[in-house]
Amino acid sequence: MANKIPNVRLNTGFDMPIFGLGTWKSKPGEVTEAVKNAIDVGYRHIDCALVYQNETEVGAAIQAKIAEGVVKREDLFITSKLWNTFHKKDEQTKKILEIATIKPAVNQVEIHPYLTQVKLVEFLKSVDIAVTGYSPLGSADRPWAKPEDPKLLDDEQLIALGKKYNKTAAQVVLRWLTQRGIIAIPKSVQKKRLEENMNIFDFALSDEDMAYVNTFERNGRGCHLAWNNDHPDYPFHAEF
Repeated sequence: MANKIPNVRLNTGFDMPIFGLGTWKSKPGEVTEAVKNAIDVGYRHIDCALVYQNETEVGAAIQAKIAEGVVKREDLFITSKLWNTFHKKDEQTKKILEIATIKPAVNQVEIHPYLTQVKLVEFLKSVDIAVTGYSPLGSADRPWAKPEDPKLLDDEQLIALGKKYNKTAAQVVLRWLTQRGIIAIPKSVQKKRLEENMNIFDFALSDEDMAYVNTFERNGRGCHLAWNNDHPDYPFHAEF
């Protein structure tokens, strides 16, 4: 199954699987088993971060699967991210490109049908920076979600599209992302869902349906980072 997942060639020359496992909000005690199951069913890209506070458990799962002979370390693409307290002053992509001696290879941003990021993705592609879409399924379980917030996977238009292709709404969303060349990293701890989420490379959305999903745009940012909105480089006051 892992061989069926296409890669994105980064400007560093490395290949990054276009589909992987997100681990944000995966609890210690659950995430080890989730990562083991993901590797077993064919995931080779694991997205992690210091702030998720579960990297020890993720590492234990990876180590176990290497020891079992299921994978070798070189088979896996593992992403980690430092939290902002470890960074120097952050700047926006154009500013970084003006001063960087090492060009960024990937920009990871929130992308889903309610936040399509069309302009940003076009710009990043134009400067040879790959794009990873986090919260690709809308992150309905984000800690600050309100009961009245729309839930992406309950969208009747997406559900109808899923029926058209004999797929779930989640599979339609993930196919829409990867078909745009965007790396998708949905989170799940359920083995059935892990398999379902990855089962998106046996169909393609029509050009018309790709464009149709783009019309769902509503600036529906779930991870708004509003607690940083007084920063002079806060990017979300206006469109890109």
